[in-house]
Amino acid sequence: MTSKHIDHTVPLIRAVVIHPDRRSDSPRLASERLEEAAGLARALDLDVRAEEIVRLRSTTPATLFGSGKVEELAALIRAADAEAVVIDDDLSPVQQRNLEKAWEVKVIDRTGLILEIFGRRARTKEGRLQVELARLDYERSRLVRTWTHLERQRGGTGSTGGPGETQIELDRRLIADRIVRLKAELEEVRRTRGLHRKARKKVPFPSVALVGYTNAGKSTLFNRLTGSEVFAKDLLFATLDTTQRTIRLPQGRPAIIADTVGFISDLPHELVESFRATLEEVGEADLILHVRDIASTDSDAQAKDVEAVLEQIPTPEGKTRRVLEVWNKIDLLDADVREAVTGQAERLAREGKAVAVSAWTGEGIEPLRETIAALIDDDPETRLTLQPDQGEALAWLYENGRVTFRDTDADGLTHMVVRLHPSALGRLERLYPDIID
Repeated sequence: MTSKHIDHTVPLIRAVVIHPDRRSDSPRLASERLEEAAGLARALDLDVRAEEIVRLRSTTPATLFGSGKVEELAALIRAADAEAVVIDDDLSPVQQRNLEKAWEVKVIDRTGLILEIFGRRARTKEGRLQVELARLDYERSRLVRTWTHLERQRGGTGSTGGPGETQIELDRRLIADRIVRLKAELEEVRRTRGLHRKARKKVPFPSVALVGYTNAGKSTLFNRLTGSEVFAKDLLFATLDTTQRTIRLPQGRPAIIADTVGFISDLPHELVESFRATLEEVGEADLILHVRDIASTDSDAQAKDVEAVLEQIPTPEGKTRRVLEVWNKIDLLDADVREAVTGQAERLAREGKAVAVSAWTGEGIEPLRETIAALIDDDPETRLTLQPDQGEALAWLYENGRVTFRDTDADGLTHMVVRLHPSALGRLERLYPDIID
């Protein structure tokens, strides 16, 4: 007797995505904002049945949209047989509840959507702590839970009655208590990170941090530079947890490189605050690689959004922030555009400002390595002479410094110029005092 195959996969939730166009000073087109919002919805495995831009001349406190527009959208939602609506804007708790009652479907705003994606993608303990703190901070202001909890909190539609007042007050107190505990745990994470950074400073490897708009190709570039296999996919917020690896730069000097969470326009303030421990890695870095999807029509606007988040990250006192733009995805450009972009990048590369690459094909990666090495290489040069039998000292120099010149003369003596961090130079003087010229 053959058993029938049973499909246990959960059916996708049918959704409509709406972008309220406020006609603000944003340089980004409403159509591009809508496309991004639909991408976020799909990243949460929603089945996007319809997408709509709604012009907003003014906002209605109770429902965001005017009553006529709410009815018009209700017809669209029914026609799409939708179970959920994503509003690409921040909703007040009252607006969210009223729209759910009017449309009889679940409603989630931009902040709630991003929090849900982060909640699914966080893998490390730190990542999960940070996302939970951000989620609780968001939930504290509303009587509804975010997406993950909606089924348990209410029935299938917004028309179902909410919990009693005493339950609401209890929930609020439980949330407040949990926030206090999470903040204490994250403070411990920050303290541990600080200790790790101090330990790394004793091993004088410079640090490089990758930042960029979500889906700019940071993880693909990280894998290309390090030879590792960090999860990289054409997906919004594919990376949430900071990953660190060692990379080799020209002339053998190592550096530590960190892949970080992707940025996005209007990144919820709860997330910026919660990811402070992770973003500190960016502030402490000797060099920040700002990875840009140069093939995107939205590239300039996305770059401004990343710069806005970077401005919120403090730099330690006395440290100069150095940023190198990496113009990624040149393989997706038409030949004429590609020639213009690479030409402009070559001019900017001489000033240490930009390098054009394709992380996917590997084009431009070696020039990028050379530019990184030049920008982080501010250690003083030391002239050395090694005897033919000092192979161990030679290996040590390649492991701990950056060799900028090497020549072996007729007598077998190796003459070198090496850039060494002051602490590495101190160790060299103790280990091999006779090789320094």
